[in-house]
Amino acid sequence: MPKYIIEREIPGAGALAYRELQDISQKSCSILCEMGPKIQWVESYVTDDKVYCVYIAPDEATVREHAEKGGFPANRISQIRSMIDPTTAE
Repeated sequence: MPKYIIEREIPGAGALAYRELQDISQKSCSILCEMGPKIQWVESYVTDDKVYCVYIAPDEATVREHAEKGGFPANRISQIRSMIDPTTAE
């Protein structure tokens, strides 16, 4: 199944308290449960003003549906074509 990176512009994201991040995470997980197993949240990275999320989903429309149901921005959705890391150089 395809994997996607979602770029979410959230001013001040890096200053969010642990509890605020927990609330956002719980809301996301609740929506994922409603949508069923066709979409999975892998992980997210929080920077100063953006959150980058990795999802597994059948298509971009499913990722966008999750964002809309949760009220989360999805400023850019990009399908991951391949992955590299230091072991790729070996």
